[in-house]
Amino acid sequence: MNKKGFIFDLDGVIVDTAKYHYLAWKKLANQLGFEFTEEQNELFKGVSRKRCLEILLEIGNREATKEEFDTWMIDKNVDYLEYIKNMDASEILPDVPKILQFLKENNVPIALGSASKNAQPILEKVGLLHYFDTIVDGNNVTKAKPDPEVFLLAAKQLNVLPENCVVFEDAVAGVEAANAANMVSIGIGDNKVLTEAQFNFVDFTEINTDFIKELLEK
Repeated sequence: MNKKGFIFDLDGVIVDTAKYHYLAWKKLANQLGFEFTEEQNELFKGVSRKRCLEILLEIGNREATKEEFDTWMIDKNVDYLEYIKNMDASEILPDVPKILQFLKENNVPIALGSASKNAQPILEKVGLLHYFDTIVDGNNVTKAKPDPEVFLLAAKQLNVLPENCVVFEDAVAGVEAANAANMVSIGIGDNKVLTEAQFNFVDFTEINTDFIKELLEK
């Protein structure tokens, strides 16, 4: 049980689907009669769809019945799925396949740990699904990050101890979840934002295989 496991978030780590989420939320906000900015969209990073809608309604100072709330969640997802329908390998963030391929060649178990409920179809569209030994997403968990549930379940499914797992995350909540799970947290993005991550890189172009080897040998 000393083997290592690597867990990747999806949005903002493997692919940049944040822009499509933003367009779908913006469309809903406009339909409800208010604006929704890209800056406000930053609040949605690593957050469940339900919580995102709650935040959106707070921004617009709108209330909703349960029926309206459920309908708007569905409407947003339908729009989002329409936006991502034509995703392909060009949407993969730079050098992500290099790291996935290195891990696969070294027989390192790989999981996806994401709040997205569309993780599997997205990985299929961009041609990366075959790298992952297990997928834990919004369909499998009840607690959103920063609760560590998604990462702990991924570790269990990989049959790897949590303290032997390495997590790649672009959201504050995700980094907090990795730390709460007693895993190595690697922030992908702005180190001034992801201050609690144990390691920080702007993107995967800054990560070389020697660094991955060091993580595997620890």
